Amino acid sequence: MKEASRFEKIAARCWNLLNEGKPFTPIFVVGTMSIHHAADLMGGHAWTWLIGLTAVLPLFVVYYVYDYPLFLRNYLWIPYVVFLIVWSFADASLLLLASGLYFFFTVFFWGTLYYHLRIGTSWWNFTRFWKLVLKNSDSTSGNAQEQLPKCFLLLSVWEYASQQIDQGAALAPLCGALWLFAAGVWLFSWILHRNLFDWQPEIIPTYTNNVPSPTAPVSDKVYVIVIDGMRKDRFEAANAPFLKRLRAQGTEFAQMETVYPARTVVCFTSMLTGTYPFEHGIRSNMVWKLGAKVETIFDSLRKVGKTGRLLGIAHLVDSFGDDVETVTAVMPNDLADRYIIERAKRIVEEQNPDLLVVQLIATDQTGHSRGVLYDEYIEKIEEADALIAEFVGWLEERGELERATLIVCADHGQADGIGGHGHLDEGERYVPFFLYGPAIEAGKRVDEKKSLVSLAPTIAYLLGAPYPSHSRGPVLIEAMRKEESDEEAARHRLFAGAQ
Repeated sequence: MKEASRFEKIAARCWNLLNEGKPFTPIFVVGTMSIHHAADLMGGHAWTWLIGLTAVLPLFVVYYVYDYPLFLRNYLWIPYVVFLIVWSFADASLLLLASGLYFFFTVFFWGTLYYHLRIGTSWWNFTRFWKLVLKNSDSTSGNAQEQLPKCFLLLSVWEYASQQIDQGAALAPLCGALWLFAAGVWLFSWILHRNLFDWQPEIIPTYTNNVPSPTAPVSDKVYVIVIDGMRKDRFEAANAPFLKRLRAQGTEFAQMETVYPARTVVCFTSMLTGTYPFEHGIRSNMVWKLGAKVETIFDSLRKVGKTGRLLGIAHLVDSFGDDVETVTAVMPNDLADRYIIERAKRIVEEQNPDLLVVQLIATDQTGHSRGVLYDEYIEKIEEADALIAEFVGWLEERGELERATLIVCADHGQADGIGGHGHLDEGERYVPFFLYGPAIEAGKRVDEKKSLVSLAPTIAYLLGAPYPSHSRGPVLIEAMRKEESDEEAARHRLFAGAQ
């Protein structure tokens, strides 16, 4: 299987400028205005258009800062209606152009051409994708209910200011009135987000301290298999006998919560540092400054002479750098997970790392391209089940599982629409998560709410490494066999006595 090329890594970052909602909004608005005023620009009459931009800049800032997630997006129409009432201005041709461009980009360019070229989705995907765009509730550009009212207001204010300047209006009072309006939108946004945006997961206020840092390993190896974007209720509906048997013979955490925003690079960074975006610095798939700001589990393992590898797509390099073995995401989706499993086997044979984290991507890609409430999505979960069964059987034949721990989970779920994830809509928040191995309690289910930030310190505990420097998640000690926990406690008492 090919690694992600340098071109693919750069292309993935460029694509995120259009995929992530925050950068998409200004790019789309500027592009639409450029097309609408193409004749003026080519004729050398761009000055009113450019000066009009100064009147709308504060609104660009407001909508970059405030996402308006989930049901808050319903309030986005209020500022636009206020603008229509106060200024009595609407350019129908501009708004129709914006609507046409938006649905061309999301439904045909993204939902059809992009997915056909990247993963082999049918040329007819637009017949379903338009419904997914209208229903989507995540933090990407494909969220029509969030993007359209934002873009309509930005375009209308910009066009109004440009026309007024062209007709000889004084710039200062015009900008003053529109900036005052933008200040009102900022205040409105601040009040809404402060009082109604209350569904983010609670932040664990202290660093990992429920179990002392380990002095000896509990497991020789840890294998973490992350089925990217596997929605919990769809996993339950799938015919996945191997994973469900593994879960039944290990310890399941039935209320495992992802982080906010539930974007892939954010989730993986939180899972493998043990902390949250405000601390590790990765706040979306669009990573402006490469590398996590805090220690990762890979850094912790190096302190005790152990090795870890993350096998995943190019996006993850932005956070974990050289600790990532990249896989190309440009391949038929029916082959992706098969190639990843074969690559995982090769890493075990050639590098034999103490920790191997494997990201399976086909389920997530099917959710994004075809939706999660269709048979294709469940079929990809079932294919992942068979491939994981094969991989675990291969490890067992090699004797790699005698003192190893397996962890199977998802980084986030997926909502309705285009497999949306980011704002923690229904289907995103809770993910499958279970452990299996000789050090793990068999047949146990933990119903207490837990967080994916517990993954890194739990791996550190299992492998006898210090917790990452900013790890906040508690070790999932409930999963450890009692004799293992007692032995570790005794070692700590002996160590404390020796001091």
